Amino acid sequence: MSMIRDLRAVVRPSSRVSLRKESGPYDATRDRATTTAVVDCAVYRDGRRLETEGAPLTPHEAMRLVRRDGGFVWIGLHEPNEAEFAGIAREFGLHPLAVEDAVQAHQRPKLERYDDSLFTVFKTVHYLDHDELSANSEVVETGEVMCFTGRDFFITVRHGGQGSLRALRHRLQDDPELLAKGPSAVLHAIADHVVDGYIAVADAVQDDIDEVETEVFSPGRKGAPRGTDAGRIYQLKREVLEFKRAVSPLLRPMQLLSERPMRLVDPDIQKYFRDVADHLARVQEQVVGFDELLNSILQANLAQASVAQNEDMRKITSWAAIIAVPTMVCGVYGMNFDYMPETHWRYGYPVVLSVTVAICLGIHRSLKRNGWL
Repeated sequence: MSMIRDLRAVVRPSSRVSLRKESGPYDATRDRATTTAVVDCAVYRDGRRLETEGAPLTPHEAMRLVRRDGGFVWIGLHEPNEAEFAGIAREFGLHPLAVEDAVQAHQRPKLERYDDSLFTVFKTVHYLDHDELSANSEVVETGEVMCFTGRDFFITVRHGGQGSLRALRHRLQDDPELLAKGPSAVLHAIADHVVDGYIAVADAVQDDIDEVETEVFSPGRKGAPRGTDAGRIYQLKREVLEFKRAVSPLLRPMQLLSERPMRLVDPDIQKYFRDVADHLARVQEQVVGFDELLNSILQANLAQASVAQNEDMRKITSWAAIIAVPTMVCGVYGMNFDYMPETHWRYGYPVVLSVTVAICLGIHRSLKRNGWL
């Protein structure tokens, strides 16, 4: 157990994953004169990377070395097309259905077993920094990492601009005892790396939700256009839904990896998948809570808008009632009749005007006392 005692320290160098985008893919094997999807290809023997002279290893050469002298090969690819992935699929005997999923991408997180290999799909989530949350702000960006785990090989297929595994590969190479456990150690490290990313994104999304909640329930907000809060809340809810699609389907695969014995997963590594599953369950509960909280905030915002509209209608109705009094009096005395009450009386005009003003003031006082004005 001493070989994996520092497993968490290797795959989690800090308690909070950086939200900054990495500088780019690790392109150690790419020939600048040609186009290739291979990002890195290396053979690991006794936990150490096999250094080769001259040109970098091709997947075929790497597998030939593994079959001859032992160890395992780790191949990283970024958005390969069918032609680029076909040779690797034949070399390692990958199932056509898994190959199709890996090339086309846009898959749900899942775990599938094909003969002598495991096919695992992870959705990576990256938080997009923004100065101010608006109705058009993008909060999270997702990518995908597909993993083929075999007895003597590990293949990663990455889609999207996020989720580079360069730093993770380097950290694992700094711990030969861990890498000596084989491809399952790499699978656990990637799973833990992805889930740590979920935790960091969940903390950042929580801050956005707290900001929106504070603004919605802040008293005396003036000058803010009505409807802007609803648009921001709805946009944030859509981003949380995208986050939820990445987190929730992965919980069952992590539970299977931690509970069900698999011959491709080292028993010493398997127990650590339980820790990943626990952290994932916590994030999943957070995301579900985010969704419910945003529903409540949206309903409260709409209720506030309805109350404000009702208050406006009450004020408009109150002033209409006040204005109705002089309108009625003027309408009566505007009729073209010779015999009208007090028409020819010297004090008729000031009396009628005084009575009209008194009635209007009385109605205004009554409505104000009842909270309509």
